[in-house]
Amino acid sequence: MLLAHNTVIALIDGKRFELFRNAGNEAEPQLAPLPAPRLDKHNKGAGAHHYSSSGNPTGHLLDEDAHAAAVADWLNRQVLDHKIEKLVVIAAPRTLGELRRHFHKQLELALQGELAKDLIGRPAPEILAALRGK
Repeated sequence: MLLAHNTVIALIDGKRFELFRNAGNEAEPQLAPLPAPRLDKHNKGAGAHHYSSSGNPTGHLLDEDAHAAAVADWLNRQVLDHKIEKLVVIAAPRTLGELRRHFHKQLELALQGELAKDLIGRPAPEILAALRGK
């Protein structure tokens, strides 16, 4: 996957959120870390889901869904305010599914690609390698 200059790369799992911007160009991308924003986690995400088995504790999954909804809300606002024009989302598979439920139509237009993989905390070269492999 080619990353145009200034493309924002969002890495998300059930608890964390990291942002990078391509400070390079398509031929030689350079991921520069961006500060992580403060999120409003009052949104409980897919609150209609009911998980009742001991293997799926309700509170934990609702917290993960709330995190994904808060990230999607923040990303939506950034796109709608024209602060993000091109976006790539890399998220743990379950988190990516929850994020998609909350994406605004404008965000979907800005979305250059998605990768269902947990790369939180990984170094930039590993993130770029995963995107190249897509």
